[in-house]
Amino acid sequence: SFDVNFGAVLHVSQIIARQMIAQGLPGAIVNVSSQASQRALQDHAIYCSTKSALDMLSKIRVNTVNPTVVMTDMGRINWSDPQKSAAMINRIPLGKFAEVDDVVNSILFLLSDKSAMTTGSLLMVDGGFSVS
Repeated sequence: SFDVNFGAVLHVSQIIARQMIAQGLPGAIVNVSSQASQRALQDHAIYCSTKSALDMLSKIRVNTVNPTVVMTDMGRINWSDPQKSAAMINRIPLGKFAEVDDVVNSILFLLSDKSAMTTGSLLMVDGGFSVS
């Protein structure tokens, strides 16, 4: 889990950053973390810890988006059972999981010039889970 959620992101970010610097390209890096980096989830200690490490890594003109459960193909498979999903959805004030576009739109904002003064931020895309 650490190699996937932290190590891979570190290595890819270093490669991209070096290429951007060498080519004189402006830009930003946005890593995808999780709401679980900010709120402990039962039976997810390793996942929560690796995402917290990723958040700390992402502090210098790098930002993270921290979604709740996202309705990707895997998300639909893992969270389609109403009995399983109810406990989580009940903790989300907007009453639903994130769609892929919710996450993509947040990433596009952070990659745009409109976020030029945004760095080291965690953009929660969690329907209010982290503040409820």
